Amino acid sequence: MLNSSIKLLLVEDHKLMRVGLKSLFDELEGLEVTSEAQSGKDAIEKFKTTHPDVILMDIGLPDISGIEATKKILELNTNAKVIILTSHLSEQEVLESLQSGACAYVMKDINTDILKMIIQTIKEGAMWIDPLAVPILRDKNCGLVPQRQMSRAMFREQHSNLTQREYEVLKLVVDGKSNNEIAEALTISSHTAKAHVCNIIQKLVVDDRTQAAVKALKEGLV
Repeated sequence: MLNSSIKLLLVEDHKLMRVGLKSLFDELEGLEVTSEAQSGKDAIEKFKTTHPDVILMDIGLPDISGIEATKKILELNTNAKVIILTSHLSEQEVLESLQSGACAYVMKDINTDILKMIIQTIKEGAMWIDPLAVPILRDKNCGLVPQRQMSRAMFREQHSNLTQREYEVLKLVVDGKSNNEIAEALTISSHTAKAHVCNIIQKLVVDDRTQAAVKALKEGLV
């Protein structure tokens, strides 16, 4: 099992947070924290010596920022997989993190099972953006998230298992909207909104609304 585990480099300057995250990953099958770093420069050196599969990078570090460390790591190896794991959601940090080459921008309060799924998909070459950060990217129209406007005909041809209404609901799910907010935006009942979300989850063959958002972003559905 050890050899098949995803090797993680955990970069976090706060000892309590670092210990907590390590304990969390120790309980998750298939993930192993094989190295830790308390600063950006330390992260770069640990990357050189431990060759992790995925790096979990905090932004606020005592020497150079996690964003700068990500840039330097990718200069060493363009195939490095970096997940920005942060408690902050600012426009500047979201944009600079993704522009630095990070594969994912994840909030620290994320569900454990979803975080495991994100790490696994990042390891396989995917990109993941926290639904709360998606509106920032769209508003800036910076090209980091596909701006794909599909005609109904094109939509039905490529994703005939989803209805046009479900496609509209899916876009709101990606934006991080709750069922009540979806209902208000589309002038439907909360019960109907919930039913649409359940249908989308089933049709996209995922476990929950967050995974539906991930798949929608990965495949350019929104």
